Amino acid sequence: QVQLVESGGGLAQPGGSLTLSCATSGFTLEYYAVGWFRQAPGKEREGVSCDSGSFYGTYYADSVKGRFNISRDNAKSTVYLQMNSLKPEDPAVYYCATNVGPHCFGATYVNYEYRGQGTQVTVSS
Repeated sequence: QVQLVESGGGLAQPGGSLTLSCATSGFTLEYYAVGWFRQAPGKEREGVSCDSGSFYGTYYADSVKGRFNISRDNAKSTVYLQMNSLKPEDPAVYYCATNVGPHCFGATYVNYEYRGQGTQVTVSS
């Protein structure tokens, strides 16, 4: 049974940082791509990043490129999203997600088969 559980959301000041974690189970993370997308109230889902964990690359949306970094610890079955230089447009519920396949479909892809329950990120001074 595929499960993804996000944590690490919270309140950060503009320009600050947060690191989100996504604990995965039910599949061997080493072989599969995992992405992050976000959704703010009243807005559509927005793909943020995806990491294939292998030769197939890592992708970032233009809106977060240079500020966010996706990484993984296969031994811990966990994917991370380090978010730096947070902006007022970054607040949203952030979800990690996977199709349990080896490929990412770009940073902006959002139609994943499996996703977690989400973690809220708030940016405010």
